[in-house]
Amino acid sequence: MNAPLLIELLTEELPPKALARLGESFAATLTDGLRQQGLAPATGTVDVFATPRRLAVRVHDVRERADDRAIEVKGPSVSVGLDAQGEPTLALRKWAEKQGAAVSSLVRASDGKQECFYFRSTAAGATLDQAVGALVNQAISKLPIPKVMQYQLADGITDVSFVRPAHGLIALHGERVLPAQALGLQSGRTTQGHRFQGEAHIDIPHAAHYESLLAERGRVLASFNERRARIEAALRAHAAALGASLGDESAVTPLLDEVTALVEWPAVYVGAFEEAFLQVPQECLILTMRTNQKYFPLFDAQARLLPRFLIVSNMVLDDPSLIVDGNQRVVRPRLADARFFFEQDKKVRLIDRTPQLASVVYHAKLGTQAQRTERVRALARGLAADLGIDALQADRAALLAKADLLSAMVGEFPELQGTMGRHYAVHDGEAPEVAQAIAEHYQPRFAGDALPASRVGTAVALADKLETLAGIWGIGAQPTGDRDPFALRRHALGVVRMLVEDPAAPQLGELLTRAFEAFSQVPGVQPDITGLHAFMIERLRGWLRDRGHPSADIDAVLAVDAEHLDLIAPRLQALATFRSLPQASSLAAANKRIGNILRKAPDTDMGHAVDTARLIEPTEQALHAAIEQITPQVEQSLAARDYTGALSALATLREPVDAFFEAVMVNADDLHLRRNRLALLAGLHRLMNRVADLSKLAG
Repeated sequence: MNAPLLIELLTEELPPKALARLGESFAATLTDGLRQQGLAPATGTVDVFATPRRLAVRVHDVRERADDRAIEVKGPSVSVGLDAQGEPTLALRKWAEKQGAAVSSLVRASDGKQECFYFRSTAAGATLDQAVGALVNQAISKLPIPKVMQYQLADGITDVSFVRPAHGLIALHGERVLPAQALGLQSGRTTQGHRFQGEAHIDIPHAAHYESLLAERGRVLASFNERRARIEAALRAHAAALGASLGDESAVTPLLDEVTALVEWPAVYVGAFEEAFLQVPQECLILTMRTNQKYFPLFDAQARLLPRFLIVSNMVLDDPSLIVDGNQRVVRPRLADARFFFEQDKKVRLIDRTPQLASVVYHAKLGTQAQRTERVRALARGLAADLGIDALQADRAALLAKADLLSAMVGEFPELQGTMGRHYAVHDGEAPEVAQAIAEHYQPRFAGDALPASRVGTAVALADKLETLAGIWGIGAQPTGDRDPFALRRHALGVVRMLVEDPAAPQLGELLTRAFEAFSQVPGVQPDITGLHAFMIERLRGWLRDRGHPSADIDAVLAVDAEHLDLIAPRLQALATFRSLPQASSLAAANKRIGNILRKAPDTDMGHAVDTARLIEPTEQALHAAIEQITPQVEQSLAARDYTGALSALATLREPVDAFFEAVMVNADDLHLRRNRLALLAGLHRLMNRVADLSKLAG
């Protein structure tokens, strides 16, 4: 009989930031296990449930017993299994004994190469009753648990390790309870509703009724996605009714996921705070509400913070005044703390905080934050000259960039470093460019973050990240596997993104040289420009792949020039256009062939100039003429950075190149002819690979 299979694990409150991932993993592992044993259809419906106190999955059309399976085991070949008289050899008899079969029961069949002996049998299909316990335990063992805790079962003896104490297990096939044990629990059909608004014990008569009964009697919305959608709709409806918005979507999304994992029966209410708090930089208030309280701040049309916020509650009440009042009482001290920190911090200017950086250790092998600041200043001044900006402003911004680390506000909210530095710099009367650069020098903070908008900010951001990369890399603390404690991957990606966007920035190799030179007086830092350069190019490759560029195109472009990163995008765009031309594949194959010929040629045959008098075949004469004709056009296009034009000009070479290889023997016996033809191909190879290594596109 086919019926839906419901598995529920009832627990204490699960880690909210991991709940969605835990739910998906639990469902996926169970479903995969059922399918592998032939108990569930390969493409059947699967319902995933996850609330703060439960992980559950319902797989539809699960069978009580899988079909029997035909098993075929290949044995020795006939030539090995039979002797000259056609009698079974010892090898065949031993193999048959190992299979538990008589030699007479073996069959002979071809494996495509030779005739072999086979043992064929039938294995009984798995039964759901026998399989379900192991599948549940397998799903539990494979959960991506952030941190395991150990607790004792009710017997006072047995210890169990799991993410949170588990209190119940449902294993229900249709209306029948299946035998299963996990985490010291015996399977049944009983679950629990909402802690305060639902029934304490709810029997599930049939797997199909699970979420409806939880909602009706338990006041639990079991589906994570359905719960999230309901919360989001309510948030946006309340915001619209107040003429407000929820603000930056990149901040709304993770908070929405988190609150969805904190509630089972959600409701949204409106809270408020005194307008006097708006005198504090709104970033402080926003961070307090979102991070500490899980509230959704509200904003006006100009993205200014309003003195109202939205509360996602775990209780639906006709009169929510007690919940709203309680949350308002809780948030006021938080906002008051932020105001106190801000007022106290303003009493000390940023420049007066900088001497204290000498007592803050940056890294045991790299010195203090004050020493680091001096290295960043030197790099920023050099970059200012490259970018054509005021070196004094870049130097001042680099000097003050880390001073806010010593402020009370950043001590309480480390996420505000840089942001508070800008506010304090404005209060101190620093130049607007300096204040903006202090905030921007941490950008990009993550993969999709914005780059610095100002030139001074770009200079200081590059200097800060290059100093980190060279210093940490130079002491041998490179990332390994998933470990990257100093966020070198993020810093490397930030640098390459800025270099891709800024044509005025120096080449990558030159910047790395400067960065290592900044540590010339720091013992223990070993310059490794080659290694760090390769590490950063790998970050660039990954970023370009994420933006949809084919790996072959990326390899082709970087093989020619991995220094001028600002030219990467136009060259990739030109290559994409070139790929669509009918001549592209033929030219790419020819380019690869030419490269192979040149690599195999003896050194004594290379380095010669083309002698037109020795071009004796019409096809080599035609190829030379075609190269001479398009070279000025290619050079002109390259000078104008018209890479599409340069590649389009090269496309006209397909016919003379194809004709050359059809009619000409490059490695002729005549030494002079061979060297002349190699010289012709070497010149063609250089011309074809000015934008990208076209051979990377072959095949």
